Amino acid sequence: MRVQPLRIVISSARKFINMGALSRLWNLLKNFHAADISSLMKHLTSRERLILFNVTFDQDKGKTGEVLRELEPEDAASILRELHLKQITELFQMIPSDDAAPILELLPDEMKESILAAMEEKPSEDVKELLLYEEETAGRIMSPDFYALDHNTNVSDAITAMQLERDVESAFYLYTIDEKSRLVGVVSLRQLLFARPNTKLKDIMTKDVISVHPETDQEEVARYVADYNLVAIPVVDSENTLVGVVTVDDVIDVIEEEATEDMYKMVSLDTTDRIQDSPFKSIKKRIPFLLFSIITASLAPVVVHYFEGTIEQFVKLVVFLPLVMALGGVAGNQTIAIIVREIAIGQTEWVGARKALFKEIMVGIGNGVIIGAILGGFSYLLIKNPYLGFILGMAIIINLFVAALVGTLIPLVLKLLRLDPALGSVNLLTMCTDSVGALTFLGLGTLFLSKL
Repeated sequence: MRVQPLRIVISSARKFINMGALSRLWNLLKNFHAADISSLMKHLTSRERLILFNVTFDQDKGKTGEVLRELEPEDAASILRELHLKQITELFQMIPSDDAAPILELLPDEMKESILAAMEEKPSEDVKELLLYEEETAGRIMSPDFYALDHNTNVSDAITAMQLERDVESAFYLYTIDEKSRLVGVVSLRQLLFARPNTKLKDIMTKDVISVHPETDQEEVARYVADYNLVAIPVVDSENTLVGVVTVDDVIDVIEEEATEDMYKMVSLDTTDRIQDSPFKSIKKRIPFLLFSIITASLAPVVVHYFEGTIEQFVKLVVFLPLVMALGGVAGNQTIAIIVREIAIGQTEWVGARKALFKEIMVGIGNGVIIGAILGGFSYLLIKNPYLGFILGMAIIINLFVAALVGTLIPLVLKLLRLDPALGSVNLLTMCTDSVGALTFLGLGTLFLSKL
């Protein structure tokens, strides 16, 4: 938020809401960008959010529609559930169908049907069509509004047609189609403006068009846009008929959404968990993952219990055991983060992953030697026992090797099984590094017990 520090704005907004000074609340917000208002709403309670939204709706319906587009679909849906049907219908007719569809999908079925029935025919049909596609696909995020003209149209007529066209979200490219509405080329606005008026579009169009299908995963769509430096990408069906376009603003939303989703899944967190949720809601969302963590973390205590006799004879082993286990977890998390990212951007697959595996193993061994030597020397200075330093150093080397190996293989195996590579990776890694770290350290301690 650029206008004022966010903290001051939040405090002022809450003060005006609690005082019932809604005109002063609007004076505070009226010059804000829609993105700033949506950012502010993330820090308010459900009641405060609804009041602010209604004030904005009463004063400026157009800006309210923009705010609705900027909100997360879950947050937008929670607000719309509290509004009248007429308000919701007005808002949905203001925003593009590709923004309305994900919000509408989260509303109750009866409410959804009422909204679609109350909307005008054109936007209603567009939204219904988008809802037919699977979530997280190009078909769900595409806009059915785009510029497309016959490839035999000349430049002068094309410019006139674009000037007369209305309600088109994407004006980055002009797509050229044949008599059967099949995509045959694309013309940038720059090409259009600098061409001679009588030139036909087919003479200046780019024939090698990067396109996707409605069923294409949204992550792959984002990858295409990034790799080929596009600001929009056309969506075609099996017969190459142009059915929609995905614009760069939608791609940015996808990148943010996928990054958040991967981050949440790596730490076994529900992707809908938010700081604004009540403690009860957050407990309900987090407890299943914590219960799963109990299962994955229970192997290490079993290993430690097995070496109870060794620990009783040389209790100082316990001092360094958490260090061995923790270092394995940190190193493994570093590897997982890198591999998950490489998979997400399409750089690493199960086939051809040998290079990544070899590199991470070498990094793990190298780090293990350096850290093991440092901590081995430190333990010798502290305990004055060279064998303990050797045991600690070797245990760290082995555990960091295992961390690199497992941290690379877990995401790749999950990808091979058609599961999200980030899903539960950290829990599975912790199970391996904790148990192997304990087994290695206490096992070597048992082997050299007479020297300790």
